Amino acid sequence: MKRIGITGPTGAGKTTALQALAQLGACVIDADQVYHDLLAHNTAMKEALVAQFGVGILGEDGAIDRKSLGNLVFADPAALTRLNTITHTFVQQEIEAQMAQAQAAGCPAAAIDAIALIESGMGEVCDVVVGVLAPKEVRIGRIMAREGLSEAYARKRVEAQQPDHFYRTHCTHILENGEGTPEEFHQKALALFGTWIP
Repeated sequence: MKRIGITGPTGAGKTTALQALAQLGACVIDADQVYHDLLAHNTAMKEALVAQFGVGILGEDGAIDRKSLGNLVFADPAALTRLNTITHTFVQQEIEAQMAQAQAAGCPAAAIDAIALIESGMGEVCDVVVGVLAPKEVRIGRIMAREGLSEAYARKRVEAQQPDHFYRTHCTHILENGEGTPEEFHQKALALFGTWIP
């Protein structure tokens, strides 16, 4: 089973690339979804986060309030590093378990979708790592439209992420998604991934 890492900043078009992979029969593992599931249900991770950031990250229901946590870490690079240090271990363990399930189910490939694929070390377990990139202003517009965020908050999200040259340096392949329609980008992704998935 081929392990394909998909990374890149938010709003670049990873979802379209992943749809192309799924179309070719790959099992797609969304690290963000894994993280959100763990945030909601994993007691050990919740306790570690509260110990690090305090009870202010909890909502009235006692669950972690993602917006409070986000406001805290996006404003402070050191806090973001501490968050990632705690969560990456839990996320990696769950992704490894899901990849084993995909292999057992006979999937020809497993695609790991993760913004922090490289920083977390998950890129090292992949056969290839694909960076999906798009211009900053295009990404800000997409985030605002997709999540209903203000421009200021969307910009803060974008500024907190790695610059393009980081992905160009660390990825084995780059998919550019700056111009053209989503369908054209989908076809470009199919052409690349089709060389790896028979």
